[in-house]
Amino acid sequence: MRPRIGTLVWDAPAEAKRNSTLAGYLRWLEESRGLRLSSYHDLWDWSVSFLEDFWVSIWDYFGVSARKPYTRVLSTHEMPGAKWFEGAELNYAEHVFRMASADRPAMLFRSETEPLRELSWAELRDKAGSVAAALKAMGVRRGDRVAAVLPTIPEAVIAFLACASVGAIWSSCSPESGVAGVVDRFRQIEPAALIAADGYQYNGKSFDKTAAVAEIRDGLPTLRATVLVRNAPSGAATGGISAATPWEELLGSRGELTFDALAFDHPLWVLFTSGSTGLPKPVVHGHGGILLEMLKANSLELNLRAGDRFFWHTTPGWSMWNFLVSSLLVGTTIVTYDGSPGYPDQDVLWSLAAQSGANCLGTSAGHIEACMKAGIEPGKAHDLAALSCVASTGSALPPEGFEWVYQHVKEDVWLLNGGGGTETCSAFVGGAVLLPVYAGEIPGRALGAKVEAFDEEGRSVVDEVGELVITEPMPSMPLCFWDDPGDKRYTESYYSRYPGVWRHGDWIKITTRGSVVLCGRSDATLNRGGVTMGTAEIYRVVESFPEVLDSLIVGVELAARPYFMPLFVVLRAGESLTSELEQKIRTALRELVSPRCVPDRIYAIREVPRTLNGKKLEVPVKQVLAGVPAGDVVSDGSIANPRSMAYFAGLAGRLLSGSPGAGADGGTS
Repeated sequence: MRPRIGTLVWDAPAEAKRNSTLAGYLRWLEESRGLRLSSYHDLWDWSVSFLEDFWVSIWDYFGVSARKPYTRVLSTHEMPGAKWFEGAELNYAEHVFRMASADRPAMLFRSETEPLRELSWAELRDKAGSVAAALKAMGVRRGDRVAAVLPTIPEAVIAFLACASVGAIWSSCSPESGVAGVVDRFRQIEPAALIAADGYQYNGKSFDKTAAVAEIRDGLPTLRATVLVRNAPSGAATGGISAATPWEELLGSRGELTFDALAFDHPLWVLFTSGSTGLPKPVVHGHGGILLEMLKANSLELNLRAGDRFFWHTTPGWSMWNFLVSSLLVGTTIVTYDGSPGYPDQDVLWSLAAQSGANCLGTSAGHIEACMKAGIEPGKAHDLAALSCVASTGSALPPEGFEWVYQHVKEDVWLLNGGGGTETCSAFVGGAVLLPVYAGEIPGRALGAKVEAFDEEGRSVVDEVGELVITEPMPSMPLCFWDDPGDKRYTESYYSRYPGVWRHGDWIKITTRGSVVLCGRSDATLNRGGVTMGTAEIYRVVESFPEVLDSLIVGVELAARPYFMPLFVVLRAGESLTSELEQKIRTALRELVSPRCVPDRIYAIREVPRTLNGKKLEVPVKQVLAGVPAGDVVSDGSIANPRSMAYFAGLAGRLLSGSPGAGADGGTS
């Protein structure tokens, strides 16, 4: 029997609640502000009703240090255009190194080819100082952009903190990204320097990237310096790049790490959205806004504190890498893994969590579902005594995922599913130790984030599916998109549907108890017979079948033809799309979701197209099937598996000619 959405699966013991970081903050609010709040939801309501008071309390509680004080907290509540803590000067990296300690490492690192090793705080500071001095010697100045194409290795953390210390602006991609995708991103920000790895290891294979790095350098005419990091696995054949400076030469510069005083809104980094619908958007975040958001999110919501070990499987091409590194602000030891989460098997991340003594393991809903399909039992295979939290993001975790974690990982672990975006580098909805966990739901809305569900008329609704909107500004909202005069592109992306209100593009339902259900992308909405439907519940049912590894559903408007809603499934090796399996899927969707969710056709495909951070490319597939050339809606460099789009382009030709093809036979790519 499938677990039901809304079933209580975890509630922290009373002692854990009393000792949580959030409980300590609530006691501080009462003592210092005379503010007595009896629950998380009361705290959330205060945090969004009295924005200035809430964010000043975060500043004071965490002892933010500014070279110059702020003159006012918030210039205006209008969006876009809100300015926070004007007049303040500080430095993000300086706050990171306030937490340095000889008693614990700054970082633990392992890869497919390297055993677990550590980086001390002293070594991190020493190397960041050397790299900062070398960058300045190369002519990199405050405000210059430094682009990085690096895997999840310590050099990425070192280089980022070096840039932040001198006011240079960081931006990174993963080396598995295609050359065109990297150039599409970085050319927009005109970088002064490029730091790139000569190779990487993934899924047991070695990749030489020197030729790709040379192409990337040639595609970025503003570069004044290129730094090459030796990362190719031993024995891999790699070539050199002319006029590139070896990373080791930067480390020989021997400079003391110092910190420039920067305006609160001085750019810290440029993150890029997935690029699944056009050119990737260059999102600019500031030193101060990210500092406050990360102090709040990592401490009060994730319950992390100095000495904890925080492991999130991510890459420098995803905002979760920035989030992970930012947990250094509260004194954690970050744990990173460079490699495939499925090599040599799905157990590898759980193995590292045990080996490193991780207190919190962050992963994706897709990875948890892959572990379910693989039938592994991490709780039996490993000593996970230190593991108190498993966090999941990227997409909604179905109730079956909750059940698997509590049955096969740890029965008393805190399972935290959340949702947010690159645009704020944090969660809009998530949880805290004070909140219970219900299967298939997210415990609550993030502090300081006034998240609401809007109906088509722009009215806030509860216990109904609506658009995820944010109706008050947040300090970590984008300062702007890079090179976007008048904020035209930024405004069109998030404020065109409801002027002055951030529309994120997700369907959500906020329950009467304050929890949240993610219902899929609103721009990928299915609309059959005038009834709009999200995709998340469909995926939950389809992917619960043991024969199905992955799935994708879209609705396509075809000229002068009925609305067409195909379902695509990726089957386990050895399985085929038989008429019996098709019928089982159709029956389950009809009975468990709605008769309107039964697809017109089911096709078996080899893989679902996904962005580099694992999200399904619903909108581009929908557009391609409607006849838009694939190159006009998504670039290969934005797709983790670019060859997967070829199948849909071929199917589009058949659809437009009036021949949708067979499901079980003609649908296999």
